[in-house]
Amino acid sequence: MAVAFKGFQFNLPFASILLILLLCLQSGGGQKKKENMLAEKVEQMMEWSSRRSVIRMNGDKFRRFVKAPPRNYSVIVMFTALQPQRQCSVCRQANEEYQVLANSWRYSSAFSNKLFFTVVDYDEGADVFQQLNMNSAPTFMHFPAKGKPKRADTFDLQRIGFASEQLAKWIADRTDVQIRVFRPPNYSGTIALALLVSLVGGLLYLRRNNLEFIYNKTGWAMAALCVVFAMTSGQMWNHIRGPPYAHKNPQNGQVSYIHGSSQAQFVAESHIILLLNAAITMGMVLLNEAATSKGDVGKRRIICLVGLGLVVFFFSFLLSIFRSKYHGYPYR
Repeated sequence: MAVAFKGFQFNLPFASILLILLLCLQSGGGQKKKENMLAEKVEQMMEWSSRRSVIRMNGDKFRRFVKAPPRNYSVIVMFTALQPQRQCSVCRQANEEYQVLANSWRYSSAFSNKLFFTVVDYDEGADVFQQLNMNSAPTFMHFPAKGKPKRADTFDLQRIGFASEQLAKWIADRTDVQIRVFRPPNYSGTIALALLVSLVGGLLYLRRNNLEFIYNKTGWAMAALCVVFAMTSGQMWNHIRGPPYAHKNPQNGQVSYIHGSSQAQFVAESHIILLLNAAITMGMVLLNEAATSKGDVGKRRIICLVGLGLVVFFFSFLLSIFRSKYHGYPYR
């Protein structure tokens, strides 16, 4: 069987082979185009990364270099609102930790073009926030080299906090890229300790002839209570996890000082708990004073009522916070 085209005649098997060859050439050209486009994107990302460890992106850059294929690199994006009019203190704190992590990766010996750190500010990429249905900031997301982001590709900021070490661990889980965090030297703790030692040493030297205050039970009791209040309010948890001070909803501007989950807390929440525990303790001290002192009965009654009021009011407040975090309380 033959096929004729304006004076030319081909056998059908030959025409089929010719068609296959044309398709292969077209496919090869498309593949070459993709490779060139990918090379240009990687080169551009590397150039930006050489200037700044965290690449700032608007909506167009985000769609071209993060969302659109082809792409053989992973991208970590911090969605934030850093402009002063947004009044997002948490965003600034998270940005500092993010910069530390990005610098640690940029200047490490393992740095490669397989991972990039970027940031999208709400005032520069509001369309991106709308596209992703994002209504809170800061938010960290991982966009893998292949496929779409999964649920685990969104960093659980509320539960884990935004410390650089926690972000590095999350990135290692999602990309298999290990980042060792290098923080700039911070001598504030050393200076504070030196000042404290100097202050205590100077006080002991000035009172070297009268050291009875060292045996003051009230002073030691107050110092012990301060340590207890700090530990029971969650200050050590804050130091380890590095949670935000509070959370501000960028949509309505409402600030939350109490975290809604029992698995996390804000720094402001620990301060509130510390003050509540201190007020309850003061009430218990007043009740004890009213019961054991031998002063005027009327004065003791007033002290008792004040102490009882402190305990009842602030312990009720403490229980209400507990109920808001541990849903289902009181337990049945």
